[in-house]
Amino acid sequence: MTDILATQLSDYLDDAITLDGLRAALNHFAEEQKLQFKQQKSIVDLVTDRSHFIDQLLIRLWRFYEFEQQPDLALIAVGGYGRGELHPLSDVDLLILSQHPLEDAVATNVSALITLLWDLRLEVGQSVRTVEECIAVGKDDLTVATNLTESRFLCGNQQTFHQLTVAINSPQFWPSETFYQAKIEEQRVRHARYHDTTYNLEPDIKSSPGGLRDIHTLSWVARRHFGATSLLEMSHHGFLTDAEYRELVECQNALWRIRFALHIELRRYDNRLTFDHQPSVAELLDFHGEGNQAVEMMMKAFYRILRRVAELNKMLLQLFDEAIIKPDTRQEPIVLNDDFQLRGHLIEATKPALFQARPETILDMFLHIAQNSDIEGIAAPTLRQLRTARRRLNRFLIEIPAAREKFMELVRQPNALQKAFQLMHRHGVIAAYLPQWSHIVGQMQFDLFHVYTVDEHSIRVIKNLHKFNDPNHHSQHPICCEVYPRIIKKEILILAAIFHDIAKGRGGDHSELGAVDAYDFCIEHGLSHSEAETVSWLVQKHLLMSVTAQRRDIYDPEVVAEFAKQVGDEEHLDYLVCLTVADICATNQDLWNSWKRTLLAELYYSTQKTLRRGLEKTPDMRDRIRHNQQLASAVLRSKGFMPRDIEVLWRRFKADYFLRHTHKQLAWHAQALLKHSGDKPIILMSKKATRGGTEVFIYSKDKAKLFAIVVSELDKKNLSIHDAQIMNSKDGYTLDTFMVLDPNGKAINENRHVGIIRNLTKALTAMKSERKIRRAPRKLLHFNVPTKVEFLSTKTGRKTMMELVALDMPGLLAKIGSVFAELNVSLQAAKITTIGERAEDFFIIVNDTGGRLTKEQQQLLRETLIITINKHA
Repeated sequence: MTDILATQLSDYLDDAITLDGLRAALNHFAEEQKLQFKQQKSIVDLVTDRSHFIDQLLIRLWRFYEFEQQPDLALIAVGGYGRGELHPLSDVDLLILSQHPLEDAVATNVSALITLLWDLRLEVGQSVRTVEECIAVGKDDLTVATNLTESRFLCGNQQTFHQLTVAINSPQFWPSETFYQAKIEEQRVRHARYHDTTYNLEPDIKSSPGGLRDIHTLSWVARRHFGATSLLEMSHHGFLTDAEYRELVECQNALWRIRFALHIELRRYDNRLTFDHQPSVAELLDFHGEGNQAVEMMMKAFYRILRRVAELNKMLLQLFDEAIIKPDTRQEPIVLNDDFQLRGHLIEATKPALFQARPETILDMFLHIAQNSDIEGIAAPTLRQLRTARRRLNRFLIEIPAAREKFMELVRQPNALQKAFQLMHRHGVIAAYLPQWSHIVGQMQFDLFHVYTVDEHSIRVIKNLHKFNDPNHHSQHPICCEVYPRIIKKEILILAAIFHDIAKGRGGDHSELGAVDAYDFCIEHGLSHSEAETVSWLVQKHLLMSVTAQRRDIYDPEVVAEFAKQVGDEEHLDYLVCLTVADICATNQDLWNSWKRTLLAELYYSTQKTLRRGLEKTPDMRDRIRHNQQLASAVLRSKGFMPRDIEVLWRRFKADYFLRHTHKQLAWHAQALLKHSGDKPIILMSKKATRGGTEVFIYSKDKAKLFAIVVSELDKKNLSIHDAQIMNSKDGYTLDTFMVLDPNGKAINENRHVGIIRNLTKALTAMKSERKIRRAPRKLLHFNVPTKVEFLSTKTGRKTMMELVALDMPGLLAKIGSVFAELNVSLQAAKITTIGERAEDFFIIVNDTGGRLTKEQQQLLRETLIITINKHA
């Protein structure tokens, strides 16, 4: 096919070159390759065919621009193009090489050639240099040096190219050891950009750990040290077994196929498998299923490829290290026991087939790693043996009684959380031990909330538990750093972390299914029924505390009492708060902030008080109100306010106001209100962070659409509301408090306060807000979140609790507020929770008579909300 298209190409070039003609040839070739891809043509042929086609194009253009008349000029392919590999949107990296600086006329022609290639919409990277300039620049720039090592002659003066290759291959250009160390550091920095994990949910096919760059790094190092120009030649040097060679080729071809499919879908160069392109790429790769099943199957296969590449990369680079850096300086081993020894900082098996003969010794190795802080990793030959044994296992390790004992010994080993479990996950040992874990390896979650796969997330939960033992994390996790060290049976928490999401992807409630698995596992591993029940309870209830803190009114004694009843005792409360915080922090690095920390702390301490007081004893609300008023009054009197004025002001307010605010808030509000005259609204913003955010207090005559106007104004400022207390005075004024965060989840910078207050005052005075809804982020367009409205029962029945789930589009709260106003529904409190692309909001509302909504009113509200929200979704 390439030869046929090359012949067609020559028709455009031999007589005359036109931009339209060349574009037609390139477009025709691209369409043919797309058809061939869908017909399952070999990806190797597709990639090399494109490289060959571009070769023919450039050679003919070289001839057309009469560069062949320049005796010392050569056209060289470098980088990926130099390897003879081109994907549809890959860079065409060119080096125009000369022995002498170019004359003006030649330079003009070079510029014309490059301009033509750009006009053809080819991604061209180009440089024009002499041999001496190449060497000088390459010595100072690792990227240039790497590209030069992959140089491939296209046309022109071969002698000029030969001079370059001789200079490049000289040991003085980049000594093998220096090049190796530079590439290792380059890879370390690259991996760090992706949080050192292959399991990011929007991975880069090329640059993520385990991606194509990890294979390239192996090739570059092998080429520089051994002169090996391919993976096959690497195997001839004995650093790559035939099986490993075949595995790397298989992985590379699979990654190539995914990358090729992505490039077919894109218009501009990119290698990221973003959410918006995953469905179309999955379809091109013949993955099918309902909903997101096709994407999840594709991504699971993709992540498993990345893990295999990452493991091979680490093992082979370690072998290179021994060959390149210290070939004659192998340290004498330190014997650990009959099966293992320590050489330097790496553990080695002393017998060549240890893991196959006694598979339970795999866990022995990780016990040594947990117990000995000097061990930093696994020696390459032992890792190679582990990989072989893992593939040849004919049963899961959990079926071996001795392995079960060793696994529990690991779980109870304090230092296992820091390193051993992470290495066990990285090298597939947890999946080889536990059948349920093998099912979640690479299990993605198609949403904007989770940034890791299920297995990677679970490992990070375990790592976070270890942080709670470190005083350096006390400021970030004060409660957990106090609670975790005093927990005696930490294995209960670790097992709960392993099982809390293990049933995801199976269908059904993963908490319920995982709780059953956890209980059976615990009994099988010798835990008591009481311990097994605790682990099972933690798995079943692992979302309870975060849901209660973020989506319920935790200042309502009934809510706290109900939560305390479900928790039962302080021991379960301590377990649950540690698991909850570790879980939140492992979901998304940007998710944990001082707002969530404050919410969980308030729920923890109020629940602790309730448990200590006794569930049957309810607190006296009147005592709390009097206490708050007394403290606030003392603050106000100290600032010169008269007790009589304070009393007159507070007579206007309902008891709930004093119950739901601290004495500091009461004093802060009163200072402004006692100085205020007239009907103009009062807007206050806390200068210091309150519960992790900025508190916005609004005092105004109560009018319809007031809530909608406020949230609309705040939305225009790109601020997010996380909590709202909506209250009225006895004489018809609002006493509304909003907890607001900036886009980074932090309190609002004080420099912005004046502008926000001015805009809110203007909008509330005019009682209208100019409609200026921000455009929805592009990522949201690829998610479908059905709008759901549910009404919850309450003990007293005086108010209505409503939960709403919808796509988190800009202006959502303003729409909700408008519906409330339209239907004469009064909002009393709100909890606003964003979970990725989903808004999961909680409202306490009453009807126009101040009571709970009737069934008919609920139905009307549900229907109106769904229609209004979906209208512009």
